[in-house]
Amino acid sequence: MPSRTQAAPSSPLVRSRRIVVKVGSALLVDGESGRLNRAWLETLIEDVVRLRRQGKEVVLVSSGAIALGRRHLGLPRGSLRLEESQAAAAVGQIRLAHAYKELLEQWDIQVAQVLLTLEDSEQRVRYLNARATLNALLERGAVPVINENDTVATAEIRYGDNDRLAARVAQMVSADCVVLLSDIDGLYTADPNLDPKAKFVPLVREITPRIESMGGESASEFGRGGMTTKIMAAKIAVEAGAHFCIAPGSPRHPVRRIEQGARCTWFKPKSSPAAARKQWIAGRLRPSGALIIDAGAERALRAGKSLLPAGVTALRGRFDRGDTVSVIGADGREIARGIVAYSDEETSRIVGHRTNEIAALLGFSGRDELIHRDDLVMR
Repeated sequence: MPSRTQAAPSSPLVRSRRIVVKVGSALLVDGESGRLNRAWLETLIEDVVRLRRQGKEVVLVSSGAIALGRRHLGLPRGSLRLEESQAAAAVGQIRLAHAYKELLEQWDIQVAQVLLTLEDSEQRVRYLNARATLNALLERGAVPVINENDTVATAEIRYGDNDRLAARVAQMVSADCVVLLSDIDGLYTADPNLDPKAKFVPLVREITPRIESMGGESASEFGRGGMTTKIMAAKIAVEAGAHFCIAPGSPRHPVRRIEQGARCTWFKPKSSPAAARKQWIAGRLRPSGALIIDAGAERALRAGKSLLPAGVTALRGRFDRGDTVSVIGADGREIARGIVAYSDEETSRIVGHRTNEIAALLGFSGRDELIHRDDLVMR
């Protein structure tokens, strides 16, 4: 066992730069009193500060709003009607956000509350806007605290659990690692509460039907996500190139314990977030249009640069911001494919112009690049 001051070198958490940590309701809220478990939360925040001092970026996906709000509204324990859950979320979310703000600002760290619904990861424009917002917050040193927008989400347009929300957020921000702090220490071959012969699974290299069959239901009164949803979340995360961890959250300093090699289950991706994103661009998306570029722009792309409007000579097809387009060289061959930052109408107004002219030409200040190098795949 590694010492308290020495991180386990094999832990993917140690090697990660951008980390999503999901905190469950059962950890945040005392099951008897319905009050915030502040002493535990303080140790989690200290873990976040520790990661930040190591140069890492952290996103928190936090449950707990409904569990906190129901006590203040005098709602009974057990299942709630949809409108009761939404009312409890409205009351509890403000208390939850205040707790994170108070604790993080003691360390001079800005905190941002972000509420998402399923549509924010399914609809292209909303996905792009949410992604841009989260990246802007991380670039400026803030810690986003994310929860599902339970106040407005209906049964038809909700994630249903924050396990999958955490995985979608990781996909959105190209995180290297997702940590689910849970009331169980990882994946077992069967429910260990029901089967004494259940074996612990420390590492999953591939999520097969056999692995999926190991899922069970949540044992927590407050939690909505059982092991099945955790495995579903793991599939989303590893396909996006992120390592995924299911770890016990109840001990104090739960993230530090993972750094030091504490017992948990790791799901291993087959590629990095950047590589997974580029594979998705190259192989799964059908180009909506094309940009024709000059020789100078082609040389810049082959040198690893982004595509700027000045290097584009013409365009074809109809496309919107966030669509995939082909990049055609001067000889008529497709040399790249990428996600474009402007619609075809906007692109037609800025092609051939310098980036400092974009605002005047469009009437708003957009991105300097037509296609950023992170969203570009050479053919």
